[in-house]
Amino acid sequence: MKITEKIFDLNTNEESIVEREETADEIAYREKAQADLEAQIIAAEVKAQAKAAAQAKLAALGLTVSDLEALGL
Repeated sequence: MKITEKIFDLNTNEESIVEREETADEIAYREKAQADLEAQIIAAEVKAQAKAAAQAKLAALGLTVSDLEALGL
């Protein structure tokens, strides 16, 4: 993947744009960040599915989340 960098030289007040390839460390960091993000998305989906399943079980019993909160549960 190409990286575009903007470099500003304080001595000359000139700005330049440089394109370069990612280093191995940058590639590893990007891949780890992507894997972490995907894991967080999956965890959030699992949590949402568990919540929906719990609410469905409560509904089958004729209860709501508010009913449980009122009972202190």
